[in-house]
Amino acid sequence: MKHFINVILLVLALTALLLFLTDPPAWMPLAASAEAGPVDWLFGLHMDVIIFLYVLVNGVLLYAVVAFRRKPGDTGDGAYFHSNTRLEILWTVLPLAVVLYFSYLGLGVLRQTTAAAADELEVIVTARQWSWSFEYPDYGIAAGELNLPAGRKAHLVLRAEDVIHSFWVPEFRLKQDTVPGQEKYLRITPTEVGAYKVRCAELCGTGHAAMLAPVNVLPPAEFDIWVQKRLGTYVEPEGGAGEGPGEEDIVALGQQLAQANGCIACHSLDGSKLVGPSWKGVFGRTEALEDGSSITADEAYLRTAIIDPGSQIVAGFANLMPANYGDTLLPSEIDAIIAYLKTLE
Repeated sequence: MKHFINVILLVLALTALLLFLTDPPAWMPLAASAEAGPVDWLFGLHMDVIIFLYVLVNGVLLYAVVAFRRKPGDTGDGAYFHSNTRLEILWTVLPLAVVLYFSYLGLGVLRQTTAAAADELEVIVTARQWSWSFEYPDYGIAAGELNLPAGRKAHLVLRAEDVIHSFWVPEFRLKQDTVPGQEKYLRITPTEVGAYKVRCAELCGTGHAAMLAPVNVLPPAEFDIWVQKRLGTYVEPEGGAGEGPGEEDIVALGQQLAQANGCIACHSLDGSKLVGPSWKGVFGRTEALEDGSSITADEAYLRTAIIDPGSQIVAGFANLMPANYGDTLLPSEIDAIIAYLKTLE
């Protein structure tokens, strides 16, 4: 009985210590969606049970090694046990019961996180090496960043153009692979206004680490204004327009857009060769094209290269650049990217 009590005390003490040290809220990112709640709850319960079972098995083992070690002068053989049917049934039935119980809980969380809503916002998400694009069929607009209204469920239709990618915003807690030739679905209800990043969570080539895109959760009124600006129907309140952005602001916006749309994954800034031509000193540079002609990279060429990249391919490079930037970028945003390119000497 003494050993039994000692084991119980050891297991309880170690379990309490590990539960304190591994408290999930201490190292999990911000929970920024309604779906994050049940996911975090299930994850926390998983951690608690796993820690307890780990300590139970290894605590008993550790105690047995210390308490029943060979005593000085003891040269006899250890006791021989052929089998213990009750124990074998216990350690088979107990893990099975735990697994089945968590399967039941997991199905419940899955139902919660995939439930549809009557007023959900549909967004078509397209992944490609190495950028994301977002279409809003309800409004007839597209963008290189994902903007969502807080409190409204979004129905994401996920597609891939080339290889398998994976849509993941850590603060939303949900992740879904995108598979070429298939449509996958994800439902998210953002709750915390703020700026986040969507990451590709599936190794997809040399630019995988740079496959990021902004995710902005906006108050509903601000989301409506953003939609109107994309449609070109927004009217500034009287006296609210103020002075336009300065040259430095435009260049900074261009740099931000280039990073957000994955341009840096294919175009180096230091002259090294990547998937596409380097942007170092690109403005004013003479480029040899694959048809044998040459062209000077002026503003007109850079604009064409962004909107219709397949029309004038630089010699030595494949036609891999997405051809939808004319849809996802506003004319003013393309101007900002060109302004940024002009500064890269």
